Amino acid sequence: MTDVCSSGLDIGFASLDYLQIGILGVIQGITELLPISSTAHMRVVPAVLGWRDPGSAFSAAMQMAALAAVVSYFWRDVRDVVSGSVTAVRERDFSNKWFLLAVAIILATIPIGIAGLALSSVLNACGSPLRGLMVIGVSCLVMAVLMGVSEFTCRHRRTVEQMRLRDALIVGIAQIGALIPGVSRSGSTLTAALFLNFKREEAARFSFLLGLPAIALAGLKELWVLHKAEIPPEAWSHLFFGILVASVSAFFAIWGLMRFLERFSTWPFVIYRAALGIFLIAAVSTGFLQ
Repeated sequence: MTDVCSSGLDIGFASLDYLQIGILGVIQGITELLPISSTAHMRVVPAVLGWRDPGSAFSAAMQMAALAAVVSYFWRDVRDVVSGSVTAVRERDFSNKWFLLAVAIILATIPIGIAGLALSSVLNACGSPLRGLMVIGVSCLVMAVLMGVSEFTCRHRRTVEQMRLRDALIVGIAQIGALIPGVSRSGSTLTAALFLNFKREEAARFSFLLGLPAIALAGLKELWVLHKAEIPPEAWSHLFFGILVASVSAFFAIWGLMRFLERFSTWPFVIYRAALGIFLIAAVSTGFLQ
């Protein structure tokens, strides 16, 4: 059996078979971009089915699947941000809306970049306490409450075009919460945008666009860490298979989420997160899950 702890890095996914990796890839792809925490599901599903925890390295590397899905779905926005920013710099038109959005994206990435580097040794370590099911359960419950409060108290009228740099910084700070398993990057940034009175579908768009650099950096960093750890070849084949499967499911997750939020509120996600959090807290407290 493959050593699941390589250079102190948890690579539990290497001990799973391709069917298990495929199932986890589908779940990872869906939950990574919905506001329900992919890390929570990467811990809960294997625990319930009696599989080994795939490890934090698996979840982090799967960011590449999320990156592919977000860039594919929001390709026009990504293209306009890049081309518009280049044009703005060339013409010295720093009031250009696409240039301002690019600055906002960079600004929103700084907080999680600093926090991620500071906590990387704890987050990716074998047996990290942050991946405990009780921690994830409490995180799910707290985020359910915050998302519910945002539905009660906010007006949901603003669009991404009305975004200010202050909004980007606030959402960027909220994105730090994604480092805690159970919080969810999508959940934390979407909730912050809702509190800033963005429309639900615009809050999701805002969340995805601002998260692009963070998603890319997290995924690339994890691939580099795995490379430096010299994990076995079979572990790489498992990982790339999982990324491929997750990319497809992540694209359809975005498509479904955007259409859902155009018509409905986030209450189904609030209820789901609360139920998952209560289940985990109860399961750990009674010894049903360890």
